[in-house]
Amino acid sequence: MIRSKKMFAAGLATTVSAVALSVGAMAAPASAAGSVDCRGAVHGVDTDRGIASCTNNSDRTIRFRAEVVCGRAPDVSGDWVTLNPGQYGQSSATCAWYSSGVGSVGWSIE
Repeated sequence: MIRSKKMFAAGLATTVSAVALSVGAMAAPASAAGSVDCRGAVHGVDTDRGIASCTNNSDRTIRFRAEVVCGRAPDVSGDWVTLNPGQYGQSSATCAWYSSGVGSVGWSIE
């Protein structure tokens, strides 16, 4: 089961404003609901790089990855990161050189 959230990244290189957009159609198990704290951001210097940071506050191991929407280029996904209960981690992805930059940053959780 995969749960996804999307965040709009607004502003210039160092200013990021995030607003939750959607949750995937399938609900997460009760033990994971509200137990994983994630945030999406645009890198402060490289506006082509999106970063998803998560803390696993659940009682089970999870996997997550960054989902980056790129302007005028194909969207990209970061590497899967495995977090045991209590752990923190980051996943990032970089848009193609011809992109107009990161349009939004989200994440997928398994």
